[in-house]
Amino acid sequence: MGRAFEYRKARKMKRWGNMSRTFTKIGKEITISVKAGGPDPTANNRLRALLQNAKAANMPKDTIERAIKKATAKDASDYKEIVYEGYGPFGIAVVVETATDNNTRTVANVRSYFNKAGGSLGTSGSLSFMFDHKSVFKVKEKEGVDLDELELELIDFGVDEIVAEEGEVTLYGAYESYAEIQKYLEENGFELISAEFERIPTELKELNAEQRAAINKMLEKFEDDEDVQSVYHNMQEVDEDEE
Repeated sequence: MGRAFEYRKARKMKRWGNMSRTFTKIGKEITISVKAGGPDPTANNRLRALLQNAKAANMPKDTIERAIKKATAKDASDYKEIVYEGYGPFGIAVVVETATDNNTRTVANVRSYFNKAGGSLGTSGSLSFMFDHKSVFKVKEKEGVDLDELELELIDFGVDEIVAEEGEVTLYGAYESYAEIQKYLEENGFELISAEFERIPTELKELNAEQRAAINKMLEKFEDDEDVQSVYHNMQEVDEDEE
């Protein structure tokens, strides 16, 4: 299996357990999507995919409907998506994606998390070369479809890696190919489970247990912040059972 899949699997197993945090994240993404493309999922490709993400996360139907309705209200929060980049201790690169209605508050918090951990907030774009920005789609395995042939066909749509596991297929493609990949999957009858953007580090840095604990403590500060949507880093994740 490829580098992107292994990194994502370790990260998801470790970070995707907080249900309420996940609902907040998806809710903000729905708000941003509705404001940009309207509340009708048949006409809003991004919203259509987000509704699948919500379903996969077991987000209650009334919570989803409330998020869409809230986004269409006149007094709805106007969230801005802002990305912050910096270094934590031990030279670990960190990218923080936020959705905020108060940038002054958000940047102050992000800077404080870096500083208190002995790291520093960098300039925008300073770490972009250390991460591949990917479109990540998960679909149900389709009977009669040869994955090798599918991968060859999807190269023209920007997909560069396909991984099958337990009846599900995960596709990794270029960030800018999101719409094309989504269109192909829908037009060819694939059942979409989720669709996301992720940042996959080009290289991982190994740390000892004490250093990893310090990094994780800093990461938890970011992840507990309501303005933060996702946090990415280039620290090698380690299965605690292997230590």
